[in-house]
Amino acid sequence: MIGFRSIRSRILAFAVLATVVPSLGLGLLTYWRYQALVGAKVAVELRTLNNYARSELGLWIAKHVDDLRALSNANTIQAALSRTPAAGQSPARIGAREIEVFLRSVQANLDSIVELSVLDASARLVASSVASPAPAVLPAAWSDREAIGSPVQLMPQWDSARASATLTVIVPIGSGTDAFLGALVGIIDLGALRGRLDAIATSSAAEVVLIAPSGAPLLGSHGTTPELKRLDPESLQDLQSRPGETVSYRGHRGREVVGLTARPGPSPLWVVAERDSSDVFRERRQLLELFARLTAALTVLVGVLAYWIGRSIVSPLDELVRAVDRIADGDLAVRLSPAGTAEVGRLTRAVNTMVGRLNRSHEEVESAKRALEQQNRMLEALSVTDGLTGLYNRKKLDAILVEQFGLYLRHRRPFALLMLDIDHFKALNDNHGHLGGDQMLVKVAGVLRRCIRSVDQVARYGGEEFAIVLVEATLEGALDTAQRIRTSIASSELVFNDRPVSATVSVGVTRCRDTDTGPEDVIARADAALYEAKRAGRNRVHCADETASPAGAMPPADRPA
Repeated sequence: MIGFRSIRSRILAFAVLATVVPSLGLGLLTYWRYQALVGAKVAVELRTLNNYARSELGLWIAKHVDDLRALSNANTIQAALSRTPAAGQSPARIGAREIEVFLRSVQANLDSIVELSVLDASARLVASSVASPAPAVLPAAWSDREAIGSPVQLMPQWDSARASATLTVIVPIGSGTDAFLGALVGIIDLGALRGRLDAIATSSAAEVVLIAPSGAPLLGSHGTTPELKRLDPESLQDLQSRPGETVSYRGHRGREVVGLTARPGPSPLWVVAERDSSDVFRERRQLLELFARLTAALTVLVGVLAYWIGRSIVSPLDELVRAVDRIADGDLAVRLSPAGTAEVGRLTRAVNTMVGRLNRSHEEVESAKRALEQQNRMLEALSVTDGLTGLYNRKKLDAILVEQFGLYLRHRRPFALLMLDIDHFKALNDNHGHLGGDQMLVKVAGVLRRCIRSVDQVARYGGEEFAIVLVEATLEGALDTAQRIRTSIASSELVFNDRPVSATVSVGVTRCRDTDTGPEDVIARADAALYEAKRAGRNRVHCADETASPAGAMPPADRPA
């Protein structure tokens, strides 16, 4: 007896087990192939049934339309409509009695036509075979020449009085000289088709249903029409958009079905052939149940074998793989127990030795890494931050302006730029020293942060000059922000050496333009507006854009904050 103590013999056992997998794959392939064949067979059956029903319905409707067309050429109708009315007599009533008698006698011989009516050229009722005829309207596009020989089928509908679906056909009546005399209106009882539908569906388990374009059921081959349910709009659209193709949906009797549809020629009717999904796939379900039982039995067998193999080979290897993954993730506290197999045991001891060596250098690497990360963060902050005010520096401001100008060019997202300068800053330094000047810069920086939105950016441009980028700001909004900053700084006081110190700022405002070639144009325009504000007396806002309100350049007393 061959032992299963070595890896080679156990791999052999696993290879024997692996022969089962192709068998399962072949079984699945056979099952899905059988399913495709069943689906194709059902599609052919439904398509054949639908084509047969569509052909029969088309011929049946065409026959009745031809009967109505022949009836419209009857001498009795044409002679009565062609008479010239006497003085004071309505043309609609000329020969009405003769036409009425004629229509009733004809209808008595036509079982499928339940109502006949004649209208004159003005669409007024002349005569009818019933006491209360249904109202009819002639097509608006008809004219003396175009109407001749062009019958029109109206949308089918359910007639609750007759408890049946009906189809109205309007046939134009013309004289021998092709003059338009009126129209013959015939109402066809679609319920007369039930016998034909039953005969068509006898050889199949599928049901044939006639529906209106709106989806309303008109007639079915099984049971009565009131039992039929209207299809949901999504299923109806799917059927009508894919004529001749099988579709799965909830059918007219509330069950899951497979069906297809098509129209019988120019008729407004749709023919739907559908079959219960449970009948279609009964054999497939039985095959699936058998396959499921076989698969379950094989799964149990494979599970038992896999458990045994896992205990002897796979489990130690899985433990080793998990340990290596933990080491790769930085967990160096891994310690493996020696495995029984010689090959796996040597590999386990090698991993333990490697972990011991890595542990000795791990702390130094982590310490160096933390120090380097801290230095990188400090360098990154220092590279874009002004050391005194904590605002962005000139380098970061240039990057912000390049980004905003690019967004303006690509997506038409405008931005405004405010350049402001502390008035008489040199005198403040002379009177209070550079420490006082530095504290004033810090104070102004704090006011600027409070006066802008979270999406806006503020930077120290240089010395006592600051720049603010207002993202997607209107010119009026930029001017309001500038005035708010100016008044906030003017109303703020700094206590230095027990002495109150105050300052004012001059602000230049501009907005990006289509004529700008780069951020430098915006900076130059804002800087020029700033110096205009200084020349105008300081402590004020000046706008460089021509479309700005004149109040933007007024002194503070003339413009409210």
